[in-house]
Amino acid sequence: MLELLRRGRGDHGVVAVKAEFEAEGTRPDEFLRLLEIARKADLKVALKIGGCEAVSDLLASRLYGIDYVIAPMVETPYALSKFIEAKDKTHTVDDQAGTSFLFNLETETTLRNLDLMAQNAKGHLDGIVFGRVDFTLSRGLPRGDIDTRGVTDAVLQVAQVARDLDLELVVGGSVSTGSLPALREIRAVRLDRFETRKVIFEGEAVTRPNIAAGIEVAVQFELAWLKNKRDYYGEIAREDAARIAMIERRLASNDRERIAG
Repeated sequence: MLELLRRGRGDHGVVAVKAEFEAEGTRPDEFLRLLEIARKADLKVALKIGGCEAVSDLLASRLYGIDYVIAPMVETPYALSKFIEAKDKTHTVDDQAGTSFLFNLETETTLRNLDLMAQNAKGHLDGIVFGRVDFTLSRGLPRGDIDTRGVTDAVLQVAQVARDLDLELVVGGSVSTGSLPALREIRAVRLDRFETRKVIFEGEAVTRPNIAAGIEVAVQFELAWLKNKRDYYGEIAREDAARIAMIERRLASNDRERIAG
């Protein structure tokens, strides 16, 4: 995994890895291992917290020194204000100087509220993450429509607002080689970063001739991570197997003795 991340950073524009306390439900021990690998690879770390007012998650992000904090399902100006209040409560001015705070735009509702929300974010938050999968599903469309014209036009609308207000724009959601034409079009307006499930690229990387190989490296890393996770918890599940069997035999023997008696 470390070699894949180092290759991604050196050759393909990888700048960070990502974890989620939200839908992915990353456990603390998993997160610490991901954090260790990222730091060894000289990469930043992004964390999607559990909600707009997930104070415990924000406190954990400060403790771990997270570089990018993303709040999910922030659909209204009120929810955005709760995120701003929460991060101001958990992070001092000095803490915030080393951390970027972004909100997820992942529904049609958020897009309708974008102009006011983006204005409110200016000066308080650093940017917007466009989650294309949930956005597509929120329109009642199948997941396979993620790279269609309608979804790309929605991202372009957000990119224009981000450019006008100097907010970062990150695009995620099933990024694959099939997404590259759309990402290049978005990049012409504004694209600071784009992300697969676990790996984040700088926006400029989408223009590189070897970006398809870079996305393959990101997918290979995710597969290696999932296998490592499987093996790690498998070892935990097996570590007491011998003692469990011994206790079961002992209880069975006691039962037989009571019956015989």
